[in-house]
Amino acid sequence: MALCCLVTVSKAAWRKWLPGAQRSIVPARAEGLWASLWRSSSSRGFAGRPPGITQTPTFGFLFDIDGVLVRGRHAIPAAREAFQKLTDSNGQLRVPVVFVTNAGNCFRHAKAQELSSALGLEVSPEQIILSHSPLRLFRQFHEKCVLVSGQGPIEENARNLGFQNVITIEALRKAYPLLDMVDQSRRPKELPPPTTDFPTIEGVILFGEPVRWETNLQLIIDVLLSNGNPGAELSAVPYPHIPVLACNMDLLWMAEAKMPRFGHGTFLLCLENIYRKVTGRELKYEALIGKPSIVTYHYAEYLIKQQAEKQGWESPIRRLYAVGEKALRAKQLPPLPQFQNLDVELSSTKESTNLETGGEQSMNTTGPLTDSSHWMKLQIRTIRK
Repeated sequence: MALCCLVTVSKAAWRKWLPGAQRSIVPARAEGLWASLWRSSSSRGFAGRPPGITQTPTFGFLFDIDGVLVRGRHAIPAAREAFQKLTDSNGQLRVPVVFVTNAGNCFRHAKAQELSSALGLEVSPEQIILSHSPLRLFRQFHEKCVLVSGQGPIEENARNLGFQNVITIEALRKAYPLLDMVDQSRRPKELPPPTTDFPTIEGVILFGEPVRWETNLQLIIDVLLSNGNPGAELSAVPYPHIPVLACNMDLLWMAEAKMPRFGHGTFLLCLENIYRKVTGRELKYEALIGKPSIVTYHYAEYLIKQQAEKQGWESPIRRLYAVGEKALRAKQLPPLPQFQNLDVELSSTKESTNLETGGEQSMNTTGPLTDSSHWMKLQIRTIRK
């Protein structure tokens, strides 16, 4: 696999690059990224070629959705204008495109319909990457009994991703009603009979922020401390604990409100601190999935290549451009998996750093990724051998 270039640009830069009556020049920093699209017109072919001569694209786009294309349920007007530069006279995209969001409490087809309406073009479910979409690739967990946390159709989403033995927090609470004691109105009035036939939980999947945080935090901790058997007496704390996979690491997110709202990263922060306080050890994740994890970008590359093959574009996809408003601090990047000749460059107006990896590194990491106040650019280059 050769992912030659993956660039993430800020929302501010994205606005600079939007076409408009008063912007007839390509900004210098955007020259390599947008020049061919910027200079194209109805009288010229793709990448500036004369009519009748076509060129298959060698690059694709990854678009962030929330705060970049839409805000809440409303489309950002400039987004529709920008996509006119990516479509031909028939309204078909001229390059492979995927849309990436850390939302996960919905179905892909629903998000595709919503985006189609907002942007004025046809978006297929195969072009949508939700925060949990890469879990489809984690086949080693698909036959295990997993506890899922979040809201919305999480059980159906888990089964659609390939998980065959799914247990929800509510099902676990009903099997062990004495575990959920914060809300006094939900406490059992009589002592329930002991549960004897409940399966051992072999993994925990955190899809997104739940509604009842206290219930989810309590029961997840119970499962981790009991090695998947929350009805058993605690003799010794198992470590390492059973696998935990978390989707969507956003500490905060922006909707219609004037101030940011708590995201799933805030819930993860609570879970990590409770586990550390109780056990004296760090909570470890088998994988962190969703923007800006490297797993999500690998999955995006996979979908981009599938899209190019489906369209019959024969030229290999050599570059991926990610356009979004994700701001990161270098120190908050998760450990990258083993990846030959990987060079990661982070830069912003106030700080810059270079990270390189060549040896084997574990996917296990601790702590969620949180947003910073600086726009940053992430560029990943891989040399094809």
